[in-house]
Amino acid sequence: MEKRDYYDVLGVPRNASKDDIKGSYRKLALQYHPDRNKAPEATEKFKEISEAYAILSDEEKRKQYDQFGREGIYQKYNTEDIFRGADFDSIFRDMGFGSFGGGFSSFVERILGGFGGFQNFESTSAPSRGEDLLYDLQISFDEVAHGATREIEVPRLAECKECNGTGAQPGSSRRTCGNCHGRGQVQTVRRAGFAQLVQITTCPKCRGEGSIIDKPCKNCSGSGVARSRTKLQVKVPPGADEGQSLRIRGEGNATQGGRSGDLYVRIRLKPHADFKRDGDNILYETRVSFPKAALGGELQVPSIGGKAQLKIPPGTKPGTVFRLEGKGFPRVGGWGRGDELVRVDVEIPRDLSRRQRELLTEFAKELGEKP
Repeated sequence: MEKRDYYDVLGVPRNASKDDIKGSYRKLALQYHPDRNKAPEATEKFKEISEAYAILSDEEKRKQYDQFGREGIYQKYNTEDIFRGADFDSIFRDMGFGSFGGGFSSFVERILGGFGGFQNFESTSAPSRGEDLLYDLQISFDEVAHGATREIEVPRLAECKECNGTGAQPGSSRRTCGNCHGRGQVQTVRRAGFAQLVQITTCPKCRGEGSIIDKPCKNCSGSGVARSRTKLQVKVPPGADEGQSLRIRGEGNATQGGRSGDLYVRIRLKPHADFKRDGDNILYETRVSFPKAALGGELQVPSIGGKAQLKIPPGTKPGTVFRLEGKGFPRVGGWGRGDELVRVDVEIPRDLSRRQRELLTEFAKELGEKP
């Protein structure tokens, strides 16, 4: 199914309140719920509206989507993160479909898990996951304004190239642990009177791995992972904000037998010689001469990617702020651009020539002032 804008999916405006979003989802869920609608397309439609509701009902996820679009959502969240925390239980209970009991996991199992199209969620018995990593990436104003692709080099734990992650020296292999017979756990039975106590613990011989390495890999000392430096291409979307993190799945630290962690690339905006940032707007301060402020004129100011002409009306006061529409940062998701705000101060001359003093004195007298 073609991916549509989440707001369009739910049929709500971009400024819709939480109640409006919830109400629209309830109406659509009642129409497309698989227990009521057996049409083949209803299943995909129900998953689509559920995904849209999970994003837009969460303030943080909605903000991420408004800024970076669907790409930003899937860079920062996996499928489990997207649906976790959404209030599906009370919605379906109120509609008469009953409670899910187990909350999120039950919703996944009963509603999403059986439909396909979503990644499988990790079980509690799955191998441990590698650590996430954080990388600070400094980018310029121009790169934020237009978007950029940057190559970075990340030091991380990666699968050992010598043993391909097995931990065993090339030419050898792991063998099944004879103590736990590959289960990774051992069972101890003790009797206490008429009771029988069964204790299950991690196998001390293989440390819960279920296999033993007789000849550990010399490169990784049997861990299956080794220090490495990985080069990656990072796409910085136009309008990325200071402190925003871009998620790259599977590029964190690796771990033997488990899934690699994720890499979070945090945006750091380099200071600009002329501009400051205020959300999607840029701020610029300049000065104009007293005659130009009084008589009016034109002023050329720098803008992102070039120059812009600013019209100074007669009688401009110090501190006046002018707005150059569309000269700011692009709003992520393609919803237009911010503005450039130009604050103008009036430059008062200190060292006057004789002729300048005469003219100003005459001007003051015209105003009825006594210099």
